[in-house]
Amino acid sequence: MTRVAKRQFSVYLPPDLVRRVKHASVEADESLSSFVERVLEDYLRRSDPRSEEPS
Repeated sequence: MTRVAKRQFSVYLPPDLVRRVKHASVEADESLSSFVERVLEDYLRRSDPRSEEPS
């Protein structure tokens, strides 16, 4: 399996949102980084009109 290089970056979020995201990652049995990566990828895939399946 090929490893993808990762970069760290900081974001500022409300404390309640941070708590909820951390709990969601535990519920999903994923690391916080993996959870956030997956959620962001899913969101971007859904919001990109070029990624839609042809009808």
